[in-house]
Amino acid sequence: MKTKETKKESKFGGYWKRHKKNAAYSKLTFRIFMQTFAIVILTFLIIFTFYSRFWFRRVGDWIVQFLQDAFHLGREDALNIYQYGLRENSSLIIFGAVAVLFLLLFRFSLSWFIRYFNEIDAGLERLIQGDNKEITMSPEMAPMEQKLNVLRQALEKRELEAKLSEERKNNLVMYLAHDIRTPLTSVIGYLSLLEEAKDMPMEQREKYVHITLEKAGRLEQLINEFFEITRYNIQEIVLEKEKIDLYYMLVQMLEEFYPVLEEKGNRAVLHSSEDVSVYGDPVKLARVFNNILRNAIAYSYRDTQIDIFVEEIYKEGAEIGSQQETQGALPEKTVICFQNRGKTIPKEKLSAIFDKFYRMDEARNSDTGGAGLGLAIAKEIVVRHGGRIYAESEREQVAFWVELPGGAGEP
Repeated sequence: MKTKETKKESKFGGYWKRHKKNAAYSKLTFRIFMQTFAIVILTFLIIFTFYSRFWFRRVGDWIVQFLQDAFHLGREDALNIYQYGLRENSSLIIFGAVAVLFLLLFRFSLSWFIRYFNEIDAGLERLIQGDNKEITMSPEMAPMEQKLNVLRQALEKRELEAKLSEERKNNLVMYLAHDIRTPLTSVIGYLSLLEEAKDMPMEQREKYVHITLEKAGRLEQLINEFFEITRYNIQEIVLEKEKIDLYYMLVQMLEEFYPVLEEKGNRAVLHSSEDVSVYGDPVKLARVFNNILRNAIAYSYRDTQIDIFVEEIYKEGAEIGSQQETQGALPEKTVICFQNRGKTIPKEKLSAIFDKFYRMDEARNSDTGGAGLGLAIAKEIVVRHGGRIYAESEREQVAFWVELPGGAGEP
């Protein structure tokens, strides 16, 4: 429930926003006001000048003479018509003349005002046509000029991102197609050899069968990556949330990765309390942690340790095991960090590794290169959980951070 102070702040904030919005076009408002004021002054000056210089001196005589000539009236009758018909209603006539003259002058001034709409229309037309040049407008339209240029920059950025994403995708399809040919050729070659050499020694046959199975596994992985590219573009990630025992999930994941770790001489160590839990989609979050750990293994030095740190952060900064926790308080967020020793990632790459179809392995090694979707999908999943994911790298240390909402994320 909002307090009085909160309501006052809300009202004040709303007033301040409206004031800033109105102040943004203060120059235009002042220009319109001054022009309207000038039209009013000019109207009265014209009418006053005409009335004082002509009406009292010549116009009255012209009207009386016109009545005499047109209607064959005597001068006395013409003067009476002028006196009672026109002279006594002069104020009404003057008011009508002022109104008509004001409307004529205002209509003429609209051509000046319409140029602002023409500038806006021209700016929008340039955005539609994709013109990348900076939009310039009159000084009074500076706020609109700024907004249109911000929109132009945003459209340019989106267009560039779309082109880069499409280019990466096309390059990946080309590289994956090339990579598929290599294991496929090996599988066909070894199977043909096994079929032709009927009397091949059993030991050699087992060796070739093992190699063929490895190549077939790699072929399956590459084909799955092709399907992954398609699924990522057409499928929206839907979350099915529940309470997750995070400690058990990470322990189970390390057991599954044990053979892969053993092959490189690496080992993974979990630093976490056993009662850490989060609220989220277990399948999707498991995929996030799998992608990060797989990436850490692929790009870490051989015979090094991969550390996984888990910590619950409370609103007042208390750590796990504090009195706040024992009283049943919920953590504000849960932080998971995967840290490994490997080649330092340049800063320009750190900001791009979560983009679609981006691969850190520029050499496109067939054994380590993937479709460049793992970290992009991981980011999408974490963001949909209301968290964030980012990476840091310096002095041959690489760390991937995942921040998830704590107990507050539960419904």
